[in-house]
Amino acid sequence: MPLRFFSKLQSIKQIQMESEILTSEIKTSAPDFSKIRENFPTLHQTVKGRQLVYLDSAATTHKPVQVIEKIDHYYRLQNSNIHRGVHYLSQLATEEYENARIKVKNFINASSEKEIVFVKGTTEGVNLVASSYGNRFINEGDEIIITHMEHHSNIVPWQLLCERKGAVLRVIPINDRGELIMEEYKKLLNEKTKMVAVVHASNTLGTENPVKEIIEEAHKYNVPVLIDGAQAVQHFEVDVRALDADFYTFSGHKLYGPTGIGVLYGKKELLEKMPPYQGGGDMISYVSFERTTYNELPYKFEAGTPHIAGGIGLGYAIDYVKGVGLQAIKQHEAALLDYANKKLLGIPGLTPIGTAEKKSSVFSFVLENIHPHDIGTILDVEGVAVRTGHLCTQPLMRRFDVPAVARASFGMYNNTDDIDALAEAILKVFKVFG
Repeated sequence: MPLRFFSKLQSIKQIQMESEILTSEIKTSAPDFSKIRENFPTLHQTVKGRQLVYLDSAATTHKPVQVIEKIDHYYRLQNSNIHRGVHYLSQLATEEYENARIKVKNFINASSEKEIVFVKGTTEGVNLVASSYGNRFINEGDEIIITHMEHHSNIVPWQLLCERKGAVLRVIPINDRGELIMEEYKKLLNEKTKMVAVVHASNTLGTENPVKEIIEEAHKYNVPVLIDGAQAVQHFEVDVRALDADFYTFSGHKLYGPTGIGVLYGKKELLEKMPPYQGGGDMISYVSFERTTYNELPYKFEAGTPHIAGGIGLGYAIDYVKGVGLQAIKQHEAALLDYANKKLLGIPGLTPIGTAEKKSSVFSFVLENIHPHDIGTILDVEGVAVRTGHLCTQPLMRRFDVPAVARASFGMYNNTDDIDALAEAILKVFKVFG
């Protein structure tokens, strides 16, 4: 819906100026990541009498104090519903929220803010496309292609669609390193293919997939491609137009922002053809008992009061990440992963899971004759937080013939001391279990 602003251009400029200040406060030619670490208050605490070592950023990243303060500022001084109110607070909150949409647009280089739909997270983004696009354009006998390394959130929605419509799910296999076998993908593509849904970077393996090539091959058959970017946008630059992605979705809480907010990017021409995902307030233009006409993009897909503070917080998280610089973050995390490989692969009895040539800062592993849940328990006693289990990738666990893994994942605030602490804690695990 058109934003109903009156004379608040000054407040818009103020919001933009605050974003520029936040960016300039931390922007340097060579970021000092030790100082950046000081901005994350959660890291500066003890757990069970030991200094916290947080190595679970693939599950959720911590939030810099600058973002926390902006969320607090909204609730303290701007709290109001958006789009509907004519009063000052409502207009100010609306401006903050819609300015965050513009920040997202610029962050991923979308053509228009109308292509940016706010959702709860990556999971809802996939479900929206599967339900809206899938119900309208996918029919009995059609085929949907995913990969063997997908998160359950990019498997189950397509399975549900296949059950409803009588479509068929096809899976791209992977090799022992955890890389897609692209020759097999090309064989799967055919005239029956109606959707390809692929993770950009695996949450379990860290594998960074060749999504540009995947998209190019699918477009030869005029097949749209959805990219799950939950494990990508916080690690390296994403340009949806350069990729020519049809849909791209990610979560705010993995991007140093709040939980409960995420983004679905979709090409405007596709979103316009899709029916609403949910019904309710704000996604309508006109309602009577006889008929309803729907709002313009992106509001057609945003029924009800949104997570306003989350959207605003996500916008400032993007400011923060851009201020540090994604290229610098990528180099820092690559150095950490390289250090982890050198430090951990020399431990007898440790086997890595996922050794792709191109991967993000994820190190998954198993220890000989020790269940990953036991690994996680002992590491926790040592103050080291990692993720253990199947990581919402059960088919992938079966592919590698393991019940579960332990996963250390790094963010911009981690350092080599954290990896040293992990290595020492792993040795304690072996000592406990003999």
